[in-house]
Amino acid sequence: MDITFLTGIIGSIILVIGAAWPEPKLEVHPSKSTKNWLFAIGALAMLAYAILGYINNGSIFFILLEILVVIACILMMTTINDRIKTVIILISAVGLLVWSLYLFSDKKIIVFVIGLTIVSLGYAFRPNTLRRGISLTVGSVLIAWFSWLEVNWIFFWLNTFFAIFSGYYVTKDLLYPSKTT
Repeated sequence: MDITFLTGIIGSIILVIGAAWPEPKLEVHPSKSTKNWLFAIGALAMLAYAILGYINNGSIFFILLEILVVIACILMMTTINDRIKTVIILISAVGLLVWSLYLFSDKKIIVFVIGLTIVSLGYAFRPNTLRRGISLTVGSVLIAWFSWLEVNWIFFWLNTFFAIFSGYYVTKDLLYPSKTT
């Protein structure tokens, strides 16, 4: 087992645990949330995986994904208003989309950038909100689809499980709404 694969597996496990981890019941500062820390640590590990993969002839798109996710993780740890976070992420995503289309003519990249933008918004949105859960679920499904098309199985399975766990919490919140939110 090489270091690239091991880094991807470790990062994926951390992120899937983060997706499975329940949101805090009470409002806490975002930097005190175990779920947020799992997302941040997992995102850094996956950035390392994406860089190592690129060095070994992998796709640059996964580096772009992880850069946007790391930006979202930084925003996630703040109490900045969700609207401001959304603007920052959308500006970053548009920049990545333009850069991606400039580098490559393959239009499937649009699905990828939309997915990573939606996931990044989910990271940055306030915890314990339906908006966060839906964003994490839908974005992960789109990234899993792109990863399947690119034959990147670590990102495929990571985003598949991430979507399943995030979708579970969305369904749970819809069926059994919390009285605290």
